[in-house]
Amino acid sequence: MGDYGIFGPSSVTWRVMGEPILLVGGIRALLMQGLHPRAMRGVLQNSALMDPDEAWSRFVRTTEFVRVRTYGTTEEVERAGRRVRKIHARLTACDPDTGDTFRLDDPPALRWVHVGEVDSYLSVARRAGVGLTDAEADAFVAEWRRAAEVVGLKADEVPGSVAELRDYIEAERPGLRFVPEAAHPLRLSLNAPLPRLLLPLKPAVPALMLLSFATLPRWARRLYGLPATPVGDLWATATLRTLHTGLGLVPAQVRYSPAARRAHRLTAA
Repeated sequence: MGDYGIFGPSSVTWRVMGEPILLVGGIRALLMQGLHPRAMRGVLQNSALMDPDEAWSRFVRTTEFVRVRTYGTTEEVERAGRRVRKIHARLTACDPDTGDTFRLDDPPALRWVHVGEVDSYLSVARRAGVGLTDAEADAFVAEWRRAAEVVGLKADEVPGSVAELRDYIEAERPGLRFVPEAAHPLRLSLNAPLPRLLLPLKPAVPALMLLSFATLPRWARRLYGLPATPVGDLWATATLRTLHTGLGLVPAQVRYSPAARRAHRLTAA
C-alpha cells in the first residue's frame, strides 16, 4: 500500500482539491484571512507580499505547500509542516490597537486562517457544481483537521463539521474587520506583480479577484466596503458553474495538475 500522506484516495479532499475552479477558493481564503486583524497584520509586517521582486516567489511557495500538504507523502507533509511551524514560531508582529507583540503561531489567528481556507474551498466547490452531499461536506471539514495539525493546531481545536464551521465563523464575526493600514486587495489586483511569462494573463486578474470577492458572505463583502446584495450572490454562483462546466470540457491531462491527475486515477481505481 502506498504512502498517500494525510488524505489519500478514499478522501473527499482528493476528489475536490484538484478541480481548477478551486483557484477561486484559494483567493477567497486569502480574503477571509484578511479580515482577521492579527492574521492580516502578521502578513503585512513580515511579508513582501506586494513587492514585485518577492510576491511571485512567495505565491509559488504557498502553492507548493498546499500541493504537498494535499498530495505529498507523510514524510513530505511532516517536513513542510516543520518548516512552516519554525517560520511562524520565530516571527512576531505588533498589534497597534493594543501595543501587544504576538507571534505568528498565535492559535486564534492560525485557527481563523484554517477555517477561512476550509470554508472557502468547500463553498466554492459546492457553488460551482462539484458534486458533494451534505455527508461528504462534513467529511471534508473533518479531514482538514489533519491539515490543521500540520501548521501546529490541535485537531480538536478546529471545526469538524459544516455546522461547527458555521458556528465558529459566526462567533468570530464581532472581532473581524479590514485593518486601515492594508491596501485594498481589489485595488492591488489592478497592478498585480506577475513574472514576465504570465504578463499576458494580467488583464484577467482583476476579474478573477472580483469573482473571489463575490463568493464571500455578504457581511464579509461589507467589511471590505463592497456591495453586498443577492444579485452578487447569484452572479457569483452562475459564473462559478459556467467556468466549472467549461473547464470540464478540457481534457483531463490539461485540466489537472500532475499531482491531481494521479489523485484522480487512484480515487477512481
